Amino acid sequence: MKNFFKNKRILITGVSGTVGKELVKQLSTSLNEQPKEIVGIDQDENSIFFLSEEYKKRNYINFFVTNVCDQQSVLEITKGIDIIFHTAALKHVILGEKNPKQVVRTNIDGLQNVIFSALENNVEKVIFTSSDKAVNPTNVMGTSKLMGEKIITAANNLKINQKTIFSSTRFGNIIGSNGSVVQIFDKQIRKQESLTITDARMTRFIMSLDQAAKLVLNTARIAKGGEIFVTKMKAISIVDLADAMIDIISTKEKFNKRKIKKIFIGAKPGEKYFEELLSSEEKKRAIELNEFYSIIPAFQGTYRKIKYNYPKMINKKVSSEYNSKESKLLSKNQIKKLLFDYKLY
Repeated sequence: MKNFFKNKRILITGVSGTVGKELVKQLSTSLNEQPKEIVGIDQDENSIFFLSEEYKKRNYINFFVTNVCDQQSVLEITKGIDIIFHTAALKHVILGEKNPKQVVRTNIDGLQNVIFSALENNVEKVIFTSSDKAVNPTNVMGTSKLMGEKIITAANNLKINQKTIFSSTRFGNIIGSNGSVVQIFDKQIRKQESLTITDARMTRFIMSLDQAAKLVLNTARIAKGGEIFVTKMKAISIVDLADAMIDIISTKEKFNKRKIKKIFIGAKPGEKYFEELLSSEEKKRAIELNEFYSIIPAFQGTYRKIKYNYPKMINKKVSSEYNSKESKLLSKNQIKKLLFDYKLY
């Protein structure tokens, strides 16, 4: 779908977050698909100020201090919007355990406000950014993301003859993003401190920020309504990631890598040894595409029948779960190449 975003008004919630800022960057640098307007909202005043300064010469990009928990503000700012990318959320697992009411308020009530506003203003599409932690959740944050996916799917049944299409996209770790293990390892290695690793059995899915944003944009192009797009990602061992980073940084900083000791501190409460992106139940109703799996809703449209036909379909049936434990892991050298390819070093 070429020129899909051209001349459209796009709203990005949580715009000062890692994915939100990258969406603005990619949408504003597209030569063939420049939107009519990009509107970004966030509750962080300082971040909004600096983003406004960064894009002040582009009069079609506007940022506002708005909290998704404020229904009236969201309703007003959604008027005339064609597409919403909903990235606003509280995402830190441990903080979520300590502040469950705020997680519910932002991740669930805030999402409901976006859905209500989209329906009232006849928005064309709403794409909700979810997380691998929504699969068999073990914490408040993951549970809120699972609930968000269910609410988005159910939103397709809220009105007779409604225009709005609601879909979710689910992905794992964006390598090098704020608060990621790469940042933690990087600081420890540069200071030549002991590297703290939770458990040698830990495996994770990774992708670059550029890839994450591109895939979110691509889901908007092909979304039919109610489905969850699961991003295909590369899997790694956390120990191999640590070793790859030790090699890179010790060579760059010219110190003996043997100075860096690895300490295994044990898994955090509720932390999984591997990540799941597609559960055993979901595989029964999943379709494999080139870049994604599409999980078809278990309860399909009450008021409209949707044909889930996509370009670049590979398989209409998926035979196995999709998790980092069963996936082929990248070697240490492949991880090093990936870190260079992602321009992290």
